[in-house]
Amino acid sequence: MVMAKRSLQLSCLLVCSLAIIKTECTQDLDFYEVPKIIVKNAVSKGAVCLDGSPPAYHFEPGFGEGVGNWLVQLSGGAWCTSIEGCLERIKDNNTGSTNIMGPYTFQGIYSKNQTANPEFYNWNKVLVRYCDGGAFTGNVEYVDPATNLHFRGARIFEAVMEDVLARGLKNVKNAILAGSSAGGYPAMLYCDRFRSLLPNTQRVKCLVDAGYFIHVKNPKQAKGFEDIFNSLVTLHGSTKALPKSCTSKMKPLLCLFPENIQQYIKTPLFITMSTFDIYQVLTTVEDHLHDLIENGTLTASQKKALRAFRPEFLSTLPKPNNPKLRGVFIDSVNHHTSLLTRWSPENATMINNLSLPKAFADWYFDRKYWYVIDEHDLPIPKSHEHDNQVPKIQEEML
Repeated sequence: MVMAKRSLQLSCLLVCSLAIIKTECTQDLDFYEVPKIIVKNAVSKGAVCLDGSPPAYHFEPGFGEGVGNWLVQLSGGAWCTSIEGCLERIKDNNTGSTNIMGPYTFQGIYSKNQTANPEFYNWNKVLVRYCDGGAFTGNVEYVDPATNLHFRGARIFEAVMEDVLARGLKNVKNAILAGSSAGGYPAMLYCDRFRSLLPNTQRVKCLVDAGYFIHVKNPKQAKGFEDIFNSLVTLHGSTKALPKSCTSKMKPLLCLFPENIQQYIKTPLFITMSTFDIYQVLTTVEDHLHDLIENGTLTASQKKALRAFRPEFLSTLPKPNNPKLRGVFIDSVNHHTSLLTRWSPENATMINNLSLPKAFADWYFDRKYWYVIDEHDLPIPKSHEHDNQVPKIQEEML
């Protein structure tokens, strides 16, 4: 009797332990820390962060059938548009120096959970840290000894790609270059360059996540991004990195607007963003609308301004006549970026019953070429985005 009781207790303990281990493993698959890899030889090439420290990236090896597939993402983090702002990035956060960068938590499209991320869970995954403040476009040789600021973002891209190629990217079967927020523009800018580095690769495509900031016609509204991009051109020396096909026709700062370079990109490109992206709206329409949208307290004039902005934004997108080359997934939720916290099934950005992860995977693997635009004419609060009361969508497919 005693032995039977003890056996039962041991069995219960074993079952509970296995349950705990299983839970912990599942959590580790969805959220896991990845240490940084310093590209030490980049310094000799002048490819350095704002403070002169070497660039870094985080790498998680693929496994199983995914060992030949690679996702490379350029991380975002706004821009530094003044000497003072760039110095602050070195002192107060981890977007100006790799000296103070720790591990990075991989999640979302980086999840190794097959259920949560069925298409990309076993891929090799690289996240390139953003430490130049100039969207990976800077290329200034001179370093002011008074500040010791380096503007070398374009060189960082090249140095990191060289390191990642040697790590196994050169043998890839399928590849994606992605970028979120301030990393979205360089994902477009270097899309064809990325493709050229992989001449024997079966499938190479690019993904822009919440980085399609437009140049609006209203001069007052346009000033926000014009000031930012003018600073990149003058402070970071970004003109050298911009496509001559664009700079030969317009001012360099205008070539930092994605709408003005997307037509020159030959590699297939997928754009995902909210029509009412938080950063886009705050910089262009009005600078304190986020809480008003969430609280449902927009004024009539604010609603009018947002309704006027929507068609202007949509008019800048690639035309829907060739979604195989240009796929889009444009939602209307009051949010910014989707690849990390909004990629899991329970949090995925949706348009009707179509999720962003499914739309992108279908498009990437040539199953269905989605060009989808949600037709809400006002922002959807995040608290209401999964309500069933959603209108029809604009959908065009090849």
